[in-house]
Amino acid sequence: MGNEASTPRSGVEYQVIGAGLSRTGTASFSEALRIILDGPVYHGGTQITLGKPVEIKSWIKIIDYWPPNNENDRKLVYSMIRDRLDGYVASTDSPTNFCTRELMEVYPNAKVICTIRDPDGWVKSMEGVSNSSTMWFLRVILFPLPGMRHFVDYINGLRKQFEYLYGEHEPVTTKSYNRHIEWLKEIVPADRLIFFDVKDGWGPLCKALGKDVPEGVPFPRINDSEAIDRFAKHIVKRGMLQWLVVFATLGLALVPFMFV
Repeated sequence: MGNEASTPRSGVEYQVIGAGLSRTGTASFSEALRIILDGPVYHGGTQITLGKPVEIKSWIKIIDYWPPNNENDRKLVYSMIRDRLDGYVASTDSPTNFCTRELMEVYPNAKVICTIRDPDGWVKSMEGVSNSSTMWFLRVILFPLPGMRHFVDYINGLRKQFEYLYGEHEPVTTKSYNRHIEWLKEIVPADRLIFFDVKDGWGPLCKALGKDVPEGVPFPRINDSEAIDRFAKHIVKRGMLQWLVVFATLGLALVPFMFV
């Protein structure tokens, strides 16, 4: 997860469908793609949480119609995906990773790259993901924040996708991780599917994309879990400060009536 949302750039070609699950090095992968493809990358976690409200609202609607069950739903989903991703060279992380099948049709020339890691390590990393018992708290705290007030609905949408594809949500197990890999092998042609561990650095990634290794540029190393934890603290703090402003404003408005 980056420190700010990326901005689309007119005229760039969408080249990579990042199909890896969250917490498989997607933040490092996104930055690496930005460097070697020389264009903005749509990292789902960053765009949803730090982007304009239209980002989270659009994906909630896309997920509502996912998977598309008829031609009208299909056209709507594909159109909205184009609206969100045109102007980017790649997309990574949730929710776009769950829409790999749809993205392959929208962008038929794009390669599919799935970031991987040790399944047990992934499960441990995912233990920090909020469960349903904390959702009421987030819904209240984030309500004053445009866009983020819809965060709980967005998370519920991701749960819907996760359960549809893997038959479980939190607490996740290696079953989901392994099923994701199997699912990709089922829907993506072998000559279009690449698995990549960010620990391997520039070499395999640049080879897969036919790019030269950036000279003198170290491979990005961004800890997904730490970035998410920092963001969580930041956004909760913002929500609480907004509530303080609301209560302070309300208090000031009531002062004249207290002395009547």
